[in-house]
Amino acid sequence: MKNYIIMRLLATVPLLLGISFLCFVFINLIPSDPAEVALRIRQTPIITEELIAQTRAELGLDQPFLVRYAHWLWDCLHFDLGVSYTNPARTVLGEIGRCLPATLELAGLSLVYVIVLSLPIGFLSAVYKDTWFDRIMRGVVFATTAMPVYWVGLLLIWIVSIRLDLLPTSGYGGFSSLILPAFTVALSYISTYIRLIRNNMLENMREDYVLYARARGLKQRSILVRHILKNSLQSCVTAIGMSIPQLIAGTIVVENVFAWPGVGRLCIASIFNRDYPVIQAYVLLVGVLFVFFNLFFDILQYVADPRLRERKA
Repeated sequence: MKNYIIMRLLATVPLLLGISFLCFVFINLIPSDPAEVALRIRQTPIITEELIAQTRAELGLDQPFLVRYAHWLWDCLHFDLGVSYTNPARTVLGEIGRCLPATLELAGLSLVYVIVLSLPIGFLSAVYKDTWFDRIMRGVVFATTAMPVYWVGLLLIWIVSIRLDLLPTSGYGGFSSLILPAFTVALSYISTYIRLIRNNMLENMREDYVLYARARGLKQRSILVRHILKNSLQSCVTAIGMSIPQLIAGTIVVENVFAWPGVGRLCIASIFNRDYPVIQAYVLLVGVLFVFFNLFFDILQYVADPRLRERKA
């Protein structure tokens, strides 16, 4: 087990380097000159070639590409992500740190929605297969999977906030303002996990150990909960691990629909303002989150499932 964990940790090093290199390359492929963009954002009245050259030297853009990448990577390892073009008095890390708690609140409540709603609905859909409940849930899953996130958000605002006047339409004003955007983010994931849990349970119901459990005289509830559901959830562990960074990254549209002051809204504002350091840091943050959550849940599943250990051995 120790060797497997060490190998997985070592394998993430070149992967993280590749993500950082691609992130740096893609930002540098943008045709606009970052020095000129920085001067325009700072509302410099007259932009001359000398002033652009001076700004390029200040930003380190006059150095070779690989040298700039090495300096940027070294600074990232020391949690120095640069300075925002929009407001040179603020660092990129400070801007992300200011907006990240709101995004984590949104993603955290969305994850609670996913677990609390998808688990019992998927379980009941498998137990009562082809009944009216299962058919209704399959129709709802099909419909919600096809709905765009921004359209769901606008629809919920119109029905719940405007027509019924139950919750705030937008903004950051306590737990009540968090309910609608979190449900909007979680809706497509709820549909995915309902379908995943239902299909896994139906597949496990046909296994031999279920027949043996019934032959031993175990109660049907014990068979469903302690055996079928438990084995069905093991395949969902990795999927949940990948869903957590997807929830954090997927809030970018919802945050702009509900005017939620998170990292996603900061990224959209940075794209419009051409604030390249913030965009670069956001892409790098999302890539690192995907790698580490995938690594963590992969190791967790390896530790929890003895079949994987036997296969590796």
